[in-house]
Amino acid sequence: MKTIIKAQALDEKYFEEDCFITEILNSRESPELSVSKARVEPGVTTILHRLKDTDEKYYILTGIGEMEIDRKRVGEVRSGDFVIIPKNATQRIKNIGTDDLVFLCICFPRFTIENYIEVKE
Repeated sequence: MKTIIKAQALDEKYFEEDCFITEILNSRESPELSVSKARVEPGVTTILHRLKDTDEKYYILTGIGEMEIDRKRVGEVRSGDFVIIPKNATQRIKNIGTDDLVFLCICFPRFTIENYIEVKE
């Protein structure tokens, strides 16, 4: 495993959740956690989903959002706020600001696409 992961080597990709993701750390060599940066454009609400058997935490870097967990609005989030999403809970976030909403997604254990489950309305 690399000791330093250079930011220049990381690519942002559009993800089906309706946001852009930059995976910072996600490898089999470090199965206990993953870290990615998410970017949600103004006015966009991510797809309602849950992560099977995976705890997730958001650390808000920039922007303003409205967080929903288990189909309940839990509050407005902004730079410096930390959101705790229990494993198997439904979740989505809406960018309610005029700039991009950018946050770190920290998953325990690491995120795998097999654990991502879209939830129908």
